Amino acid sequence: MSVSKEEYKDIVEKASPGAKWAKNSCFAFLFGGIICMLGQVLFIVYSTRLGMKEEEARVLVSVSLVGLGAFLTAIKVFDNIAKIAGAGTLVPITGFANSIVAPAIEFKSEGYILGMGAKMFVIAGPVLVFGIISSVIYGLIVWFLHLY
Repeated sequence: MSVSKEEYKDIVEKASPGAKWAKNSCFAFLFGGIICMLGQVLFIVYSTRLGMKEEEARVLVSVSLVGLGAFLTAIKVFDNIAKIAGAGTLVPITGFANSIVAPAIEFKSEGYILGMGAKMFVIAGPVLVFGIISSVIYGLIVWFLHLY
């Protein structure tokens, strides 16, 4: 039995679930906003309640959110939240923590050095490399333009 391209396309469309764009967008916006709100609350606590300077409080907020993302990934909660929130958890800094910790946990059985250590930056590594390279190139361009 042979199936034409049009028949195959119809079969695939019937079997594939439809995307729920409005629902997914709302959940991403909601959870992304909650993460940002948590960051703002931490900033207020660190700067006003603990008396830190603004720059120190901002750094500690970033460290806290990365730590929270890593912890939630380690106890297998982050993935459950991400299934509901979608891009709302991937875009903020918590998604960066998840992209580093998840492969490390997955390859833990291969050992701490060749498993966790080697696989830790499988997902985040290219982002870091290209981010750093583009930052250096941009910095050199700006520096060069200010010379003339």
